[in-house]
Amino acid sequence: MRATLLPASLAIPAALALPGPAVAQLAVRAETVYTMAGAPLPDGVVLVGRDGRIERVGPAAEVRVPDGYRVLTARAVTPGLVDAHTVVGLAGLLNQPHDQDQLERSNPVQPELRAIDAYNAREDLVAWVRGFGVTTLHTGHGPGALVSGQTMVVKTAGSTVGEALVDSVTMVAMTLGPDVGRNFNNRPGTRARGVATLRAEFVKAREYAAKRARGGKGEPAARDLGREVMAGVLAGDLPALVTAQTAREILAALRLREEFGFRLVLDGAAEAYLVLDQIRAAGVPVILHPTMARHGGTMENATFETAVKLRDAGIPFALQSGYEGYVPKTRVVLFEAAMAVAYGLTVEQALAAVTIDAARIIGQDARIGSLERGKDADLALFDGPPLEHTTHVCAVLVRGVPVSEECR
Repeated sequence: MRATLLPASLAIPAALALPGPAVAQLAVRAETVYTMAGAPLPDGVVLVGRDGRIERVGPAAEVRVPDGYRVLTARAVTPGLVDAHTVVGLAGLLNQPHDQDQLERSNPVQPELRAIDAYNAREDLVAWVRGFGVTTLHTGHGPGALVSGQTMVVKTAGSTVGEALVDSVTMVAMTLGPDVGRNFNNRPGTRARGVATLRAEFVKAREYAAKRARGGKGEPAARDLGREVMAGVLAGDLPALVTAQTAREILAALRLREEFGFRLVLDGAAEAYLVLDQIRAAGVPVILHPTMARHGGTMENATFETAVKLRDAGIPFALQSGYEGYVPKTRVVLFEAAMAVAYGLTVEQALAAVTIDAARIIGQDARIGSLERGKDADLALFDGPPLEHTTHVCAVLVRGVPVSEECR
């Protein structure tokens, strides 16, 4: 049974709806509602208010649909999917220089680069992933530079970055390992030189912050945007999102965290299964590489089973689409989660890795990631079990507004 949707003439364009409340009050009823706040609900109902937030969730026998509500039906409903790390919106569908802003190659250390200044809300890739149930992106400057810039969180609806925006500065993206040198004519050099360069940047940022704090007691430091951002990492205001694929890069990232005390989120972590004890002891979450990522270069020892190994070790993790250097430039976290089930995760665990667990890691779980009263009404409606290859996404709601009505 496919989802029953609003007539096209009644659908509200996302660009008009996002700044204000949703126009229509809605009820979504499904054979199974995956709330991600508890066990799945059979024959469940989700009520959506005019403010674009969830009013109530529960079994149909307990939740009456008020008169006047428009009703959408589906076989299964999940929270809108959360892509925990991507470059969509900076990297574009056309694979041409004018739509590839995810990596600035003039310098390997540029923390001052803001994702909000490059994000294209009208990029076709945004709508493409939205059609597969993705409603939130943690996107921005990608892997490949020692410090490539800032990340942000956006919804996959809206015609401008302001309309899509959830959080303008979320993390600072960094990369350890030989991939940096390949992008910057062998700068900064070996692994050891890369780590030393990053340590030096942290030391300079600490000195800069101290000098700025002295103010009138001495000559204040001239404002330096890059060091300001790095000082924010040291102060705990911004996590460092460190792409570290091999075990030695992962351990180097953990040593930097121990030395400087910043909040760390490991990204990629292809060889995380070799250092599970160290990651767990550090209490560091992992945004794991896409399950189906190609195993080459620094990812040559990746495995399909890392997600289940992280789960068994009790390490918080989420799945991501990551960055692809070829058309169509992105993966889809729905498919990555499905493949993770084939290699050991349960359906609920895989869904959590692209909903509530992803929302926690990017700091947005109070607003998204589960179907609970007061949260944004971001929903994905399916015509079958969500992670089966024969199932389609037949409707997507962002902040309570139907933004996709085509079965994909």
